[in-house]
Amino acid sequence: MEPVLIVLVVLVVVAFIALIKTIQVIPQASAAIVERFGRYTRTLSAGLNIVVPFIDTIRNRIDLREQVVPFPPQPVITSDNLVVNIDTVIYYQVTDPRAATYEVASYIQAIEQLTVTTLRNIIGSMDLESTLTSREVINAGLRGVLDEATGRWGIRVNRVELKAIEPPTSIQDSMEKQMRADRDKRAAILTAEGARQAQILRAEGEKQAAVLQAEGEAQAAVLKADGEAAAIRTVFEAIHEGDADQKLLAYQYLQTLPELAKGDANKLWIIPSEVGDALKGLGGAFQGVTGGGNGGAAPAAPAVPPPAARVPVDPATGPRPVDTENKTARPRVEPTRQYPKIDE
Repeated sequence: MEPVLIVLVVLVVVAFIALIKTIQVIPQASAAIVERFGRYTRTLSAGLNIVVPFIDTIRNRIDLREQVVPFPPQPVITSDNLVVNIDTVIYYQVTDPRAATYEVASYIQAIEQLTVTTLRNIIGSMDLESTLTSREVINAGLRGVLDEATGRWGIRVNRVELKAIEPPTSIQDSMEKQMRADRDKRAAILTAEGARQAQILRAEGEKQAAVLQAEGEAQAAVLKADGEAAAIRTVFEAIHEGDADQKLLAYQYLQTLPELAKGDANKLWIIPSEVGDALKGLGGAFQGVTGGGNGGAAPAAPAVPPPAARVPVDPATGPRPVDTENKTARPRVEPTRQYPKIDE
């Protein structure tokens, strides 16, 4: 009885193991390679799959999602004999699980070595400056070579990125100094341009201010001259209409004399000769009023002169003498002015 029980237990265990090996559950976005007696049979897709136990075996399970593989820094020599370290990142996806399993032993290692050799070929034809500024060109070149080589491996390279490009320390110091010098140069140029614009604007402002000031002064001078001319014209017209005699002119001369004495620096006064004539006329007028030399008697009534002809008045030269015989105005003759001598 016991041997039969043992056989039954063994059969149950074998059946359970066979059932487990028969039913294969493949996760989503994954695939499995099935071999029968060591030969490729089929590829299992996602879901529930049935295989022959102890005959079919699962060779490899492959993830069909996009993978990201960073590679360590690789020293690369540029065309100007400078060594730079470049870090790369590969984005790839398995499109054919069978080819990825049987066409290459390790597609990760193969992609890494292919990336390094391609990168050295591309960077070797470029100088340092082009290497630092041509990331897109390098990425496109790498992707083209990798797509062509990994297509038969059942791998599709989606993107290739250069994570870092590190030149030597001495080159970095030189580049920093150059960049600092360029920034200082641009700052100096901008400062000079700003100062130049400021000077130009200041000069234009001063020019406009000077022009406006000159125009204002010119207009003020014109208005002042017009006012003085109108005042002179009014005075001459008033004198002409009032028919001023010699006494009034003499009185005006006397009022003007104190103005000549104003000022501490006035040492010498120049008096026109007409002032003496005016003073003589004024003195004669006072003598006529006080009675002169006839002993205080009342002065005789002066004879009424005939009405004098109106003397034409020139605003520039004053009244002109009149010819009493012909009753016409004669040209004005300027008297010779005598000035006192100054002892040197």
